[in-house]
Amino acid sequence: MADSTEVGKLCNSLPTQLQSHPLTRAPFVPKMVLGIVNTCAADVARLEEQVSEVLAKLTPEDVIDYSLANPDTLTKYKTAAQISHKVYETVTGWLTEGAKIVELCENGDSLLEEEIQKVYKGKKIQKGVGTPCTISPSSYVTPFTPLLSDLEDAQLEIKAGEVVKIQLGAQIDGFGAIVGGNVVVPKKGEKAADVKIEGREADLLLATHYANELLLRLMVPPGLLASGSDEEKQKATGGKPPSQTKIIQLVEKVAAAYDVKVVQHTTSWLFERNEIEGKKKIILSPAADSTKGEGSAEVGEVWGVEVGMSLGSGKVKDLDKRTTLMRRTAITYGLKRPSSRQVLSEVVKKFGTFPFSLRQLEDEKAGKVGVIECVRNGVLREYKPAADSDGAPVSRMFTTVAITKNGLTKLAAPPTLDLDKVKSDKKIEDEEILNILEQPLAKSTGTKSKNKKKKKKPAKKAAAAADEGEDSEEEDSDDE
Repeated sequence: MADSTEVGKLCNSLPTQLQSHPLTRAPFVPKMVLGIVNTCAADVARLEEQVSEVLAKLTPEDVIDYSLANPDTLTKYKTAAQISHKVYETVTGWLTEGAKIVELCENGDSLLEEEIQKVYKGKKIQKGVGTPCTISPSSYVTPFTPLLSDLEDAQLEIKAGEVVKIQLGAQIDGFGAIVGGNVVVPKKGEKAADVKIEGREADLLLATHYANELLLRLMVPPGLLASGSDEEKQKATGGKPPSQTKIIQLVEKVAAAYDVKVVQHTTSWLFERNEIEGKKKIILSPAADSTKGEGSAEVGEVWGVEVGMSLGSGKVKDLDKRTTLMRRTAITYGLKRPSSRQVLSEVVKKFGTFPFSLRQLEDEKAGKVGVIECVRNGVLREYKPAADSDGAPVSRMFTTVAITKNGLTKLAAPPTLDLDKVKSDKKIEDEEILNILEQPLAKSTGTKSKNKKKKKKPAKKAAAAADEGEDSEEEDSDDE
C-alpha cells in the first residue's frame, strides 16, 4: 500500500506546469492519487496471480516452438525421412514374383520399428511408425495391409510385371515423414532396378512422374525463388498462387498427354505436429458432389503430396474387404464396451493420431471387435480398401516436402524414375507445362552433390523424349 509521503513525492515529480495548476495543490488531490496508486497495486497483484495460474496450466506444446523456424523440428523430420527411405529401399528389394503381401508388410513393419528404436535413445521423445508398411496390388488405389487371420487376403501374392505401390513412414516427436512409390515387380531372379518398362505401364509411370514434378513446382509460393532487382522480386512476390482449379487443369493435361486418368479424390495434405491431415488440402479430380480442396502452400509448412494415375477411368470403388488401416480422430466419445475402451487405449499409447494396422495390435482378434464401436462413433477413421472401378492398373506417389525461405525440399520421396529404362511413344507438348517443369524447386546453394555423375537435362527434352534419361534430383537447399 502506498503512503502519503510517496504520494507527496509523486506530486512533486510532476511537470512544472502541473505543479502550478490550482487543482494539484487542492487538499483532496493527494488522497485521490493515493487511491489510484493503491487500486493499481491491487490490480497488479491480481494480474500476477492470474498469470501464475495460466503458467501452471501450460504444457510443453504451449511454450516450445514446433515450427520449421526451430532447427530441431527440421532435424526430426529429416531423421524420420532417413528411416522411411531406408525401409522403403529394403522393402523394394524384397519384391519378387510370388511374394506374399502380408509377409512383406509384417517384415516392413518390423524393420520400421527396429530402425526407429535406434534414434533419440534415452530421450523422452515420442517416436514410432508414421504409417505402417502397405503393399497395394496393381488395381488398388488405397494403401493395403492385410491380416494373417483373414485367410483369403493372407494368400495374396504379387505378380511379375504388375505395378505395385509401397507406402510407409516414421515419425519423430509427432513429425511424420511418409514415402510412397511404384515398383514394377520383377521375375524371380531379377531385381526391380533392372526391369525395363514399356507400353501402357510406361505411360502410367511417366505421367505420374511428371505430374508429381509439376505439382511440386506449382506449390512453391510466388516470388520465393525470384531473381533480379528488388522491384522485380517484389512484383513476383505479390503474385497469387495458382488456384486449385488451375492446378487440376494442368495435372489433367499431363495425364492426357500419356492417355491416362487422374485417380479420383487424390489428396495432398498440410502436415502438422501429430497431424497428417491438416487444415489445408489440394484435391485432384474431385467428384462433383464431394469436398473441394482449400488453401495453398506457404513458407514454413510441411506437406504430404500425393499423385495417382490410372489406365482405366480413374473412378474409385470400395472393395469387399475388411478395413485394416485406421487412425484416431479428434472426436471424443464415451465408449460402452470394455473391449472398445481397451483397443482405444492401446491405439492412443502406441500410435497417437498416426495410421495403424489392426495387425499391429497386441490381440488382433480382440482388435477386430474393439474397433467396431470406435469406428461407428467416429473415434477411429477407416481407410477402406478401394480400387479402380475398371480394375485397371493405377499408380500412387507420395512425397513429404518442406517449404522454407530457400524453396521446396523433398524430405521423403521415392527414388527418381530412371527414364533410361522407361520407353513410351507419348510425350508432353504443352508449352506452359514444359516451362513450369523447367523451373527449379529451390535456390541453388552453389554446392554440387559428389555422387552426381550425369548432367541434368532440360525438362523439355526429357519430357519430349523419355528415352534420353534424366537425373532430376534437386540440390539440397540451405534450410537454416
